[in-house]
Amino acid sequence: MKISLEQFDKAFENRIRLQIMSVLVANERYDFNSLKELLQATDGNLASHLKALEKEDYIIVNKSFIGRKPNTQYSASDRGRSAFIKHLEALENLIKQQKR
Repeated sequence: MKISLEQFDKAFENRIRLQIMSVLVANERYDFNSLKELLQATDGNLASHLKALEKEDYIIVNKSFIGRKPNTQYSASDRGRSAFIKHLEALENLIKQQKR
């Protein structure tokens, strides 16, 4: 079976977006500061990648306050989870193709 490039999702070509989705698929939710620390990303860099995933409807954003501090939580949407799994399957198939 030959892999076509259409099976890969452009939203996950970037390392940070791939990492964000890995974290959100493995966990129910994650907040901005925890993601920033885990991925060692700057505020602006992380925010732009989260915005790109939000634009694709791959993540759900939930803003609230804890005391007086704003808290933004992210979770993978069903659409995002499905797209991420398809992307991983395409990667697995590509790797399997290389074995001869």
